Amino acid sequence: MKIAVLSRNSHLYSTKRLAEEIKSAGHEVLIVDHSVCDLIIEQTGPSIFYKGEKLEGIDAIIPRIGASVTFYGTAVVRQFELMGTFSAVESQAIVRSRDKLRSLQILSRAGLGMPKTAFTNFSKGGEKALIERVGGAPLIIKLLEGTQGLGVVLAETKKAGQSVIEAFHGLKARIIVQEFIKEAKGADIRAFVVNGKVVGAMKRQGAEGEFRSNLHRGGKATVIKLSRAEKAAALNAAKALGLDIAGVDMLQSERGPLILEVNSSPGLEGIEKATGVNIAGEIVKFIESSVSKRQSKRKPKNEP
Repeated sequence: MKIAVLSRNSHLYSTKRLAEEIKSAGHEVLIVDHSVCDLIIEQTGPSIFYKGEKLEGIDAIIPRIGASVTFYGTAVVRQFELMGTFSAVESQAIVRSRDKLRSLQILSRAGLGMPKTAFTNFSKGGEKALIERVGGAPLIIKLLEGTQGLGVVLAETKKAGQSVIEAFHGLKARIIVQEFIKEAKGADIRAFVVNGKVVGAMKRQGAEGEFRSNLHRGGKATVIKLSRAEKAAALNAAKALGLDIAGVDMLQSERGPLILEVNSSPGLEGIEKATGVNIAGEIVKFIESSVSKRQSKRKPKNEP
C-alpha cells in the first residue's frame, strides 16, 4: 500500500513514528504538507497537486491537521475522500471535534458525563448569572479556539470570573464557562482510542500550582489502568463524534468520568513514552484492515 501522512512538519515525533511503522509494515510512505496542496475541482473529477506533481495511487491517508489550519486541512482530507482514498480520520469528524461547543453539544446528547458548561452571546451584565449556572466559583473559562491549554483561565472567585468574562466579551472572543472539578486535583486522563478500542491510557498531572495538566504546560504523564466506566466513556465519546482515532481527555470526579475534550489529531509522544505501547503500529494495523475490507467489497462476486 501507499500511505500518505498529512503533516506540516516531517520532524515531529508523531509524524516520524507513523512513517517508521508504515515502512516497518512493508508499505510505501509519503509525507504531504497539506497546507501547500492545490485542489483541482472539475467535471472530470477531483484531483490534488503537491509541489507541482499530481498525487495518484495513494491507498490511505493519516491526517495530522493542526488547529490553525483546520479549514484548509479538512478541505484536503475531503478531496482525498472524494477521490476514493481511505482516511484514518474522516474530514467531517475532524470539523466536528474542532468545534468545542458543537462537540460538547453532541456529547451531551449522547448522555456522556461532562463538567457543567455554559455558553452565551456576549450578554452584557449577564456574567453573574452565567457563573451561577455552572455552580459558582471557582470556575474555568475557556476560549473556544484555544489549544494545548492556551486560552484557559481558572477564576478563583465570582468577582474574578466576572472580570475575565467581561474582558473576553469586550474583545468579542467566544468563550465557554465551565464547572471546576476540585477533586480532580489538577490531573486528567488521556485515553487513546483506535478502531473502537482503547489502546493506551495515561494520567497527566499538572505542574505544582498549575491547574492545567497539558504536557505542553509542564504536566507529567504516567500510565494508568482505566476503570470500566472510564473505558466506556472514552469509547462512547469517540463514537459519538465519528472518530476512529481519538485522544479522549477526561476528569475523575465523584460522579464518574467527565469528558473534557476529544482530540482528532492526538499526539503520540506522551502516550507512547508513558505506556510503552506502539500506538503508531496500532494505527497502521487499523488502516490495513480497513483498506482490505474496502477492497474486498469492491471485488466482483465471481472473482477469487
